[in-house]
Amino acid sequence: MPSQNSYYVTDWLDKRAKFSRDKIALRDTITNRDITYAEWNAQANRAANFLRAWGIGKGDRVAVYSNNRVEYLDVLFACGKIGAVVQNLNWRLTVAELEGIINDAAPVALVYSGEWSANVNLLRAKTPSARHFIALDAPASPDDRAFSECDTYPDTLAAPPDLHPDDLWAIYYTGGTTGLPKGAMVTHGNATWNSINTVMTWGLTADDVSVMHLPLFHTGGLHIFALPLIHVGGTTIICKAFDVEQTFDLIASAGVTVFVGVPTMFLMMQQHPRWEQADFSGLKLIISGGAPCPQPIAEKFWARGVDFKIGYGLTEAPVNNFWLPPEDVRRKPGSAGFPLFHVDMRIVTPDGIECGADEPGELLIRGPHVSPGYWNRPEATAETFVDGWLHTGDLARRDAEGYYTIIGRSKDMFISGGENVYPAEVESVMHAHPAVSDAALIGVPDEKWGEVGRAILVLKPGCQLSEADFLNFLRDRLAKYKLPKSVVIIDRMPKTAIGKTDKKLLAQQYGG
Repeated sequence: MPSQNSYYVTDWLDKRAKFSRDKIALRDTITNRDITYAEWNAQANRAANFLRAWGIGKGDRVAVYSNNRVEYLDVLFACGKIGAVVQNLNWRLTVAELEGIINDAAPVALVYSGEWSANVNLLRAKTPSARHFIALDAPASPDDRAFSECDTYPDTLAAPPDLHPDDLWAIYYTGGTTGLPKGAMVTHGNATWNSINTVMTWGLTADDVSVMHLPLFHTGGLHIFALPLIHVGGTTIICKAFDVEQTFDLIASAGVTVFVGVPTMFLMMQQHPRWEQADFSGLKLIISGGAPCPQPIAEKFWARGVDFKIGYGLTEAPVNNFWLPPEDVRRKPGSAGFPLFHVDMRIVTPDGIECGADEPGELLIRGPHVSPGYWNRPEATAETFVDGWLHTGDLARRDAEGYYTIIGRSKDMFISGGENVYPAEVESVMHAHPAVSDAALIGVPDEKWGEVGRAILVLKPGCQLSEADFLNFLRDRLAKYKLPKSVVIIDRMPKTAIGKTDKKLLAQQYGG
């Protein structure tokens, strides 16, 4: 049987431009222009020739410090064409955090947008590997190159290198709980197989239109829909970031058919005045990922006739892993469904024993979309990737029919009086209270039970809620050991860079 290394990587945009020359590939909401596949391929070729002119080639890292924009995608695909490796920088990090990450990957070039010029100037002397600074807007220094110089380069690419599936395309840094985040390596093969799995199992077609508002420094920004839609010749709408008003506008008038978001985004939509009048009839599916999704959010979409589904992905397995058939969406609430076509799953106990039906355990993933490991972190790689299986650190259960449900992170679980408490399960019920806008559960020390739950709530505007009333609401819906023993009401729920509830910060502030 031939190995992955026995075939070459396709130039995605060049191939699609030949098949779908005049099809709209990108709709840019920032500059209000439509870009065909032929135009996008030419842009990426010019960017590739520009990078080559500065000595950047196969294996060289190129850091990108920018909000979502078409030029970001041009750089990403230019690197893919010449074999360079994109290092996606999280613009929500501090300069000190970015310094460590940049020096970990040692990029030869740093591409940046104007919003981050001041931070780039602070990073210059601290990131010695970066020989070239390339500005997407006005250069922050006279020595920096302007990305607009790409326009002077040829729109065809001569002598592209042979690239194999195990050649790196990107490094995405995961948010570690301690120390420097780990850089998960994503190969050309990983990206290709994720796209194949998605197109085959999710049924994407050339008629599909998605919205890219998740940040491109996160694997979901590119891999959930944008790359699979290139495979089939669909259209991606580029947004600088998530904006709830813009989202309603796009759903109403831009022909959006597939949509992905994190639970916070869907909460914002459902709490917005336009929710009741919004027409969702053009959407064939909505995927929620990035964090456990409270059941009431799904139920509100179901009531509007939309197949709202739970997705599951992670940086180390970018990024689509499950599919729930349409006929099961309401029959199996909360389930992610079955593993995608070329994805294997196991659920195991801490001793590595296969779990039985409905028995919770750690989710393990195997498949050609799984990352080969962490950049410069052989020990962490050996710990997480064992005998071909990715140990996710996430808890799941599989029912007797083979449907998988993600329970939550193993680090979020706590043990109260000998019973496992899974915060995502409790939070789903907490969100059902009519006065609650957002909710989280953390474990706090308790002399009698070891740990007990503490509910952290954000209330809807104008609402009041006593601790006793809230706990009485939960008491009829949850087993006694799952009930939180205290309630804290705050003005705003802290979020991570992609909109997940920041449990680490909540534990620091309210876990005493």
